[in-house]
Amino acid sequence: MDFKNFTNEDFDVFQIDGLEARMDALKERIRPKLESLGHNFAPVLTTLTGDELFVHVAKHARRTINPPKDTWVAFANNPRGYKMLPHFQIGLWHTHLFIWFAVIYEAPQKQDFAKRFIKNLNKIYKETPKDFVWSLDHTKSESVPHGNLSKEDLRSMFERLEQVKKAELLCGYEIKREDVLKLTNEEFLQQVDYVFNKVAPFYKIALTIK
Repeated sequence: MDFKNFTNEDFDVFQIDGLEARMDALKERIRPKLESLGHNFAPVLTTLTGDELFVHVAKHARRTINPPKDTWVAFANNPRGYKMLPHFQIGLWHTHLFIWFAVIYEAPQKQDFAKRFIKNLNKIYKETPKDFVWSLDHTKSESVPHGNLSKEDLRSMFERLEQVKKAELLCGYEIKREDVLKLTNEEFLQQVDYVFNKVAPFYKIALTIK
């Protein structure tokens, strides 16, 4: 694989003023790397989940004024879209890189997914690495380390996903910008692979009908 790790210049794209200028830089600098990661990890995630997963690189097509603050490549079992499904992401903010399993507010079966997460609360709480993080909103960069949560905290997050229409739930791993820059290409790919192996069970739980 010819993937080249992200650089300072890639992260700096999110400080470029203006929608058109930032989008041009995103397309030139970051999108080819996201596409490369997509081609690499779609087969990996297909093997991990048992579903054929398709690559979706964020296009930010609906934006007319505000330039994007982050960007990503997503993986879902539908070639036409991913937001309505449990999916995986690799992406960047100005400050860090993220690797996620995600259920966002567009998913119409969120309540069913949440019920299955609640049913598997003990397993999820025990098996999620303490340095992994949780997010309740994919549009914000804030997250909470798993190691800081009690089992009841996690239950509350799952219940919120079930009960609140706009609720979201993401779990994965974040790498600070300065730490991303220290990784070799191979080390970076190994880190992503490790995270996907750890969060793949979420996908299986969400889509297991019992």
